[in-house]
Amino acid sequence: MTRPGDSRPIVVGVDPDPAHRMALAWAADEAARRRLPLRPVLAEGVPTRGYGRGRTPPSWEEWNEALHKAGRQVLDEAAGFVAEHRPGLPVDPLLAEGDPAWVLREQSRDATAVVLGSRHLSRAQEVFGSASVAVPLMAHACCPVVVVPEPEHVTQDPAYYVVGVDGSPQSAAAVDLAFEEAALRGAGVRALFVWEPGPLRIFDEYEPQQAARRLLSEIVAGRGARYPQVDLRCELVTGHPVQVLTDASAHALGLVVGTRGRGGFTGMLLGSVSQGALHHARCPVIAVPSGPM
Repeated sequence: MTRPGDSRPIVVGVDPDPAHRMALAWAADEAARRRLPLRPVLAEGVPTRGYGRGRTPPSWEEWNEALHKAGRQVLDEAAGFVAEHRPGLPVDPLLAEGDPAWVLREQSRDATAVVLGSRHLSRAQEVFGSASVAVPLMAHACCPVVVVPEPEHVTQDPAYYVVGVDGSPQSAAAVDLAFEEAALRGAGVRALFVWEPGPLRIFDEYEPQQAARRLLSEIVAGRGARYPQVDLRCELVTGHPVQVLTDASAHALGLVVGTRGRGGFTGMLLGSVSQGALHHARCPVIAVPSGPM
């Protein structure tokens, strides 16, 4: 995630509700650990409702100024929270106009990571609702996207990250980030290769499973040597990938998954492991693209 001499900020989408600060706190902690600036971002849309019969809507200039004033207040409050939570951390708030998913995608081009909050909406709301930003952002972001749930979940001691491995370039990038995060936090890594049995289990699965174990060992071998301080556990687990990964990460510091971003409707990752993890996990989910970061 971080390059030598990197100064790319940690970008965090700000929730206007001051009661929801988990994502902001997570992002501030991450920026402090990596010695990077923090960029809280608030995206403003265009109003379409809210005026009763007989009421004259304000002019565009009046509405725009009122919206900007409210937005600046939200960002000031967010900056104040960060100043108390992480004194001395450089903060560069940004008030932007446009759809939040588009604004944060553009910010991801020059960011170390983009962080969002999640209140665990219903499945229909998460995938199709206007409140959903994470799904399209995960599909198109140029850097890792971190979705932090509300409220804070309970972690386990010793601390660890869970990462899904399947041999793809996306999972290789996820493994890299899992080791990097674990090294920063003094945590371990549980690398899981999930074996999903086919509908007709008529063939001997021993050889394919052994091949999966070898692949898992090969993928993590170099990373383990690069981060000898990170305690590593490699596991081949049978089951559905989403269920296995979310169960394994119930008390983890985070669940790291690779994404295959695409354009159009398929780019929303509907039905994918990353989408399933986003919906079901109770710990932060870190979605990692396979491209350069």
